[in-house]
Amino acid sequence: MFIGFVNLNLPLFFIFEEKSMQVNLNGYTAVVGGSSRGLGLAIAYQLAASGATVTLMARNEQKLEALIKELPSPDGQRHTYLVVDYADFKAYQERVTGFFQDKAVDILVNNTNGPSPGTVLQKGIAEYQQAFDLLFKSYHLLTHLLLPKMHANGYGRIINVSSTSVKEPIPNLALSNTIRAAVINWAKSLSREVAPFGITVNNILTGSFDTERISEILQAQAEQTGASLEKLAEEKRSKIPAGRFGKPEEFGYLAAFLASPFAGYINGANIPIDGGYLTAI
Repeated sequence: MFIGFVNLNLPLFFIFEEKSMQVNLNGYTAVVGGSSRGLGLAIAYQLAASGATVTLMARNEQKLEALIKELPSPDGQRHTYLVVDYADFKAYQERVTGFFQDKAVDILVNNTNGPSPGTVLQKGIAEYQQAFDLLFKSYHLLTHLLLPKMHANGYGRIINVSSTSVKEPIPNLALSNTIRAAVINWAKSLSREVAPFGITVNNILTGSFDTERISEILQAQAEQTGASLEKLAEEKRSKIPAGRFGKPEEFGYLAAFLASPFAGYINGANIPIDGGYLTAI
């Protein structure tokens, strides 16, 4: 029996506009949280190298002042910084509201330092509230401040730096495991609401990278267990199929792609960058 197909009047061959896969963010503005070190700094560096004008955010003004001079400016961009303390939500709210009230931003990278290590049994209600302020309320506040201009301009990229722990909880990181999962569900809901306006919302699920953060986590484990840092680091690397920790610049490349027009059809996604560590699909 012959089954007919609906004729959609589509051509047999498509002619694609020729574009090289070179990320060019010239003319775009970006804000990167937690960007005085580690992955935040790697993201800021790559966005700037791709042509974006970047605002760094962190609490160490002396460090920010020095870093702003080191960011690439291939198109003559004039980068800026804003001193914020994510651990003090009230002060953070006042700072970002005053600074961004009338500013248009195209690319927002939500990123903060993580909460303190510890197990569920070790953490109390106050510590969970602090982690909620740090990881959730800070993301929500700044996103809502910047969304109206993104909407008006018909372009926006919201990138949330998260963790593989939202798929497979990491031992001794109870606060991070819990609150980051809430952020992921918030982001998924938001992605569907803003998609019609040319805005995407995506989450990068971070694995183990060669940064200060991994050193701090391993140090805390060493103090609890009595094991050496070298042994703990080797054990962690041995569980990664790639056999190594990630390089910060590799993280920056992914963020720059998601920030670009090339990634316009990627929305509401959780993208692991972990050397194959996750066993979950």
